[in-house]
Amino acid sequence: MKLFSTRNAFREAYVDTLAKLYEYATGQFPKRLMSTMADAADVSYTYAGFKSACDDLSKRLTQFGIGARDKVAIYSQNMPNWTVAFFSAVPFGRIAVPILPESSENEVTNILTHSESKVLFVSRRLLHNVTEEAMKHLVLVIDIETFEIIRQDEEAFTCDGKVAMPMPDDIAAIIYTSGTTGNAKGVVLSHRNLTSCIKSCYHCCKRHSYDRWLSILPMSHTLEMTICMLYPMYVGGSVYYISKPPVPSLLLKVMQEVRPTTMLSVPLIIEKIYRNSIVPTIRKSPVLTWLQKNMPFVLYRIIGMKLRQTFGGQITFFGIGGAKLDTEVETFLLKANFPYAIGYGLTETSPLLSFMMGRNRTPGSIGIPCRGVTLKLYNPDPLTGEGEIVAKGPNVMLGYYKDPNRTREAFTPDGWFRTNDLACLDEKGRYHIKGRLNNMILGPSGENIYPEEIEQLINGIETVNESVIVSRQGKLVALVNFDENAIDWNHEGEEEFFKKLEEKKQMILGVVNKNVNKTSKVSDVQVMKEPFEKTATRKIRRFKYTNTKGL
Repeated sequence: MKLFSTRNAFREAYVDTLAKLYEYATGQFPKRLMSTMADAADVSYTYAGFKSACDDLSKRLTQFGIGARDKVAIYSQNMPNWTVAFFSAVPFGRIAVPILPESSENEVTNILTHSESKVLFVSRRLLHNVTEEAMKHLVLVIDIETFEIIRQDEEAFTCDGKVAMPMPDDIAAIIYTSGTTGNAKGVVLSHRNLTSCIKSCYHCCKRHSYDRWLSILPMSHTLEMTICMLYPMYVGGSVYYISKPPVPSLLLKVMQEVRPTTMLSVPLIIEKIYRNSIVPTIRKSPVLTWLQKNMPFVLYRIIGMKLRQTFGGQITFFGIGGAKLDTEVETFLLKANFPYAIGYGLTETSPLLSFMMGRNRTPGSIGIPCRGVTLKLYNPDPLTGEGEIVAKGPNVMLGYYKDPNRTREAFTPDGWFRTNDLACLDEKGRYHIKGRLNNMILGPSGENIYPEEIEQLINGIETVNESVIVSRQGKLVALVNFDENAIDWNHEGEEEFFKKLEEKKQMILGVVNKNVNKTSKVSDVQVMKEPFEKTATRKIRRFKYTNTKGL
C-alpha cells in the first residue's frame, strides 16, 4: 500500500518549511531554468545551480559567525540573486529581513537597527541609502550582484555560526510594513505561515513546471515573494525579472519576448492600460464606437484578444492585489474574458486570505476564503450586515517583532486576526470590502501608507503644532496647524504674508520628503488657522478634514 497516492499529495505533506521546499525543488527539478533576467545579460540559474550558489553562500556566512536565528537583511531591486540571498539564510535556520527598494535612508537605518540584522545584501544602486550608523552594527555587507564583501567586521572570524534545520513554527522572515520615524513594525512570519500560503495558492490556481512567471512587483513585498518566488519553486516553474522600473514601453517589449503565463500586478498598471490605451482607442475608432453601442459583446471579445496578445499571447493567470481594482475596469476585464484574478490579504497573513477567479468573479468582490483559511465578520452591524473581517489559519503571523502591545491589539480576545477592513457578504458567500476601520491610506500602487508616521515627522518640526495627512485624488496632502505665534495672521502686507507662508510650506515639504520613501511623499501643504477639532480623548476628528482646505 502506497503512503501517498500522488506526487502532489507527497509534496503537500512534505513541504512544511522553506528548508524542505528548498530541498524538494532543487532535487525534483535540477535541470530546469529557475530564474533569469528578461531584459539584460545577467545571472541565470537552473535549480541545481541555484542550490550550489545558496549552499556556498551559506558556508561563507557560517565562517563569519552567522548562524541560526541571526537576521539577514536584503535591500535590492528584483534579480535572481535576491532569491539566492534569501535561501542562503532561511533553509539553515537564519531569518530573512526583506527591505523594500524604495525605502528611504531613514527607514533602512531603522529597520536594520530594530531587527538587529547582522548581514546586509545590498545592490549597488541602493548602497547610498545605507548610513554609517547602520553599517557599524553589521558583521557583513555584501554586494548582492557579485556576492563580494563590501564591508566586514574583522572580529567575526573568531567563531563559526552554527546552522540548524528549521521547524515549521520557527521564524522564517520579518517583513516591515513601516519604519519612517523609528516606530518600526516588523511582521514575524514562520515557515508554516509561508508554506501554507504556497499550498493555498496551488489549490486556488494550479501552476506547473512549464509555467513562466514575469516578476514586476518588489520581491520584498509579501505578495510577490510568496506567489512569484516561493510558489514557482513548489512546482518547478521559471521566473523572469526586469532590471528597470516596469514602465509600459519596457513591459510591452519584455512580455512579447518572455510570453509569460503568470503575472502579478497592482491595479494601477491595468487601470493605466485601460484608461490610456483601450478607452482612447475605442473613442477614436468609428467602427469600435459603433460596436460598443450595437454589438458590445463582439467589441469586448476583440479587445480581450488584443489585450492577451499585448501580454505575450500565453497569459493564463493575471493576479491583481494590493489595493481595490476600479469596478469599471474590472467589469471591462470580465466582459473581455481576460484571465484576471483578485487576491486579498495582508502582510500579516502571508499574505493571501481570499481569492476570486474564473466563473466566480464578480466586480467589486474579494471572493471567498482560500483553502485552510477561515474568515468571518466580527461584530456585524445588524442593519447593514457590515462587520470587520477577521481571520484564522496557518498563514496568520506569529506577531509583531518586539512589540507585544501591538500584537495583542491585532487579535480579538478569542484569537482571530483583525484585518481592520469593513465588509459584507453577498448571497453566494463572497466578501465585499466597504472601507477601513483604521486610518491607513492605500497608495496608487497598493502601498500601505500610515499617516500617523508622516504626521509625527511633521509635528517634530519647529513651530508646528499638529498636522493631519489626507489623501486627495491619489496624492498626499498635509494639513498643518502652527504654534500660536508662528504666523502673523493680523498681517498688513498681503504679498509678504503669502511669501512667508509659502516658505514654511516648502520647508515642511523638504523635511518630510527627504525622510520618507517615494510612496509616502507629500505633494502639498495647506495651513490651517484654527487647531483641529478633537474628541474627549484628544484625538483629531479626521473625518472632518477629508475635504477641508487650508491656505
